[in-house]
Amino acid sequence: MLSCETRQYFHVVSGVDSTQSFRFNAPMQIRVPLFIGLRYTRAKRRNQFISFVSGFSLVGMALGVLALVLVLSVMNGFDREIKQRLLQVIPHGYLLASDPERNPLRDWRPVAEDIINHPQVIGAAPFVDGHGLIGYAGSVQGIEIRGIDPQLEKSVSAVAEHVIAGDFQQLEAGEYGIVIGRLLARYLGVNVGDYVTLTLPQLTITPAGIFPRTKRFKLVAVFEVGAQVDQRLALIHLADAQKVFRLGQAVHGVELRVDELYQAAAVVDEVAKPWQPDLVGKDWSQTQGSLFAAVKMEKTVIGVLLMIIVAVAAFNIISSLVLMVADKRTDIAVLRTMGLSRAQVMGVFIVQGAWVGILGILIGAVAGSLLAFIIGDVVVWLEQLTGLRIFDPNVYFISHLPSDWQWQDVIIVCSVGAVMSLLSTLYPAYRAARIEPAEALRYE
Repeated sequence: MLSCETRQYFHVVSGVDSTQSFRFNAPMQIRVPLFIGLRYTRAKRRNQFISFVSGFSLVGMALGVLALVLVLSVMNGFDREIKQRLLQVIPHGYLLASDPERNPLRDWRPVAEDIINHPQVIGAAPFVDGHGLIGYAGSVQGIEIRGIDPQLEKSVSAVAEHVIAGDFQQLEAGEYGIVIGRLLARYLGVNVGDYVTLTLPQLTITPAGIFPRTKRFKLVAVFEVGAQVDQRLALIHLADAQKVFRLGQAVHGVELRVDELYQAAAVVDEVAKPWQPDLVGKDWSQTQGSLFAAVKMEKTVIGVLLMIIVAVAAFNIISSLVLMVADKRTDIAVLRTMGLSRAQVMGVFIVQGAWVGILGILIGAVAGSLLAFIIGDVVVWLEQLTGLRIFDPNVYFISHLPSDWQWQDVIIVCSVGAVMSLLSTLYPAYRAARIEPAEALRYE
C-alpha cells in the first residue's frame, strides 16, 4: 500500500486522483501523459537555467520559422517579378526553322495565319534572331540582335510600352535604326540620335583581306523593363535584319503570344504539329528555363540553409529536456511507482518538448506571414527614415522588395519544424523512461 503522502504527491504532480485504479484504459493512457506533459510546461522551474534554455528553444524555433516564411515569400516575389517583367517583352512561344542558318523560313505568312487561328493565341509576328557585338566610343558589349516588324511586334511584346527615351515608331525599314535597353545604353554611354556599330559573327572577304561584318545603326529609342533584357537585347527592323544577316525575304521563325501564360507549352506543341519537321516549337520555359531554374535553385538552397536555425532550436529542445529529466528524477520515480509505464513516461516528455516546438512554430508562422504581407512597406519606411536606398534603381532591376506569400511554403516549413521538434524529444524521453524508481528514491 502507498502512503497518503505519496498519493498526495502524485495528485499534485499529475492532477490525477490517486485513489482510483491505476490500471489505465486506452484513453487514460493517452490522457495522463498529455496532461502531465502540459502541466510541466506551465509549472515554475526550480532550476531557472532550465527555464532559460526552454524559453530559448521556443524563441529560436519561432525566429527560424519566421525567417524561413519571410525569405521564401521574398524569393517567390522576385520570381514573380522576373516572370512578369521578362515575359512582357519576350514572346511566350516560338516556331523556329529546324535549321535557321541553312534553311530559314521562306514564307512566314501562312504559318502566322495558322497560328493566329488557334483560340488561345492572341498574336503572331515574324522575327530574325542573331548575336553580335555592339560598340560605341571604345565600349563593346555582346548582345542578342532581334529583327522585328514594329507593327506586328505589338501583338506579341509590350516593349513599345516601356520606351523611356526616343520613339519606337522610328524603327523603319532601310533607316537602320536600333532600340536598346537602358542598362546597355548607360554602359555604352550612348544617347538617342547617336550611332553605334554592330559587329556580326560573319566574315566579309575582300581583296584587302578577311574582315568581320560591321554596320552602323542609329539609336532611335531606349526601353526599360526592369529585367535582364535591359542589358542584352537590341531590336532592329525586320527588313534591316534580313539584309544584315543575308536572309533575303526569309526569317528565322514566328513568335507568338498566348492568353494564358502557363498554358504556353501546350499551345506551342499544338500549333507546331502541322509544320513539323520543318519547324520546331519552343515556349518561354525552354528559352528562359535556365534563368527560372536558377531562381528556383536559389530559393531551395536558401531554404535549406535557413532550416539550420530550426535545427539549432531543435537541439536546444534536446538540451532543455535532458536537464528537465535530471531535475524530475524523483517525480518520474513516483509516477512509475503509481503505475505509469515506461511508454507513458516517454509520452510525458514527448508532449512537453513537442509543445515547446509547436508553440514556437505557430508564433513564427503567424509573425512571418504577417511580416511577409507588409515587408514592402517596412522597407519603404526604413528608406524614408534613414535616407538610404536599399534597392538602388541604377543598380538593381527591381527598386522595391517584392513578396509573394504562398500557403504551400508555410505548410512545408511548419511540417519540417514539427518533425524536427518531435524527433528532438525522443532521446530525452527515452532516458526518462529508463530511470529505475528504486535508484531514484533511494536517497530521498
